[in-house]
Amino acid sequence: MSIRLGDTAPDFTADSTEGTISFHDYLGDGWGVLFSHPKDFTPVCTTELGEVARLKPEWDKRNVKVVGLSVDSVDDHNAWKGDIEETQGTALNFPLIDGTEVAGLYDMVHPNHNNTLTVRSVFIIGPDKTVKLIITYPASTGRNFQEILRVIDSLQLTADYSVATPVNWTDGEDVIIAPAISDDDAKDRFPAGWQTLKPLSARHPTAQPGWIRASRGGPPHRLAAADEAAPIAPHQPGSVVTDPGWAESVVIDLD
Repeated sequence: MSIRLGDTAPDFTADSTEGTISFHDYLGDGWGVLFSHPKDFTPVCTTELGEVARLKPEWDKRNVKVVGLSVDSVDDHNAWKGDIEETQGTALNFPLIDGTEVAGLYDMVHPNHNNTLTVRSVFIIGPDKTVKLIITYPASTGRNFQEILRVIDSLQLTADYSVATPVNWTDGEDVIIAPAISDDDAKDRFPAGWQTLKPLSARHPTAQPGWIRASRGGPPHRLAAADEAAPIAPHQPGSVVTDPGWAESVVIDLD
């Protein structure tokens, strides 16, 4: 089964190391990360599951529940837990399911890579139970779960505000205001203030709209407008910034 962004994440009921779970019910109104690993009792997978367990405060902070799986049995998962705690220094604190059927639902077995084991798939699922992100790694490459946290920060911010996050963005850095926002919309969305910049010039045919600074868990709060070709220093509330490199858009100042 092929799953694409925006699709409803397939629901399932499966046995796990924490008992039987119904996936959608388990996630509740929060976010979810469903990820597969190729095989229990293998070194790369052991490091990954230890890291996911270590990051529990970060998942909780973002209202995210994590579910792991492979095609191994729950008995194997339970037997493996001791190795994870011993070698990684953190006890397993999220459910591992018998993913024999779930792997088919989420297309986690790639026959041209390995025709029996699951690849390292990651699905991020929003509160509306739709798929927000899909990443697939080969068996030989352990995942960077800091990147997965970074993506969740971006997804949660952009779900609440009409912004987008630029390359290498991390929580608290500048974000881009959606160019489709009109002045009237800006008044409603950002009542603390906004400014219209000059129209786009020919020398910047792909210039981005305005920037704001934002953090997870709070609204955008500080302006840091800048044109890459001609940087503009962050300015004080009430000041006027104009530059021909920017598109017709709005810049928000919530200080």
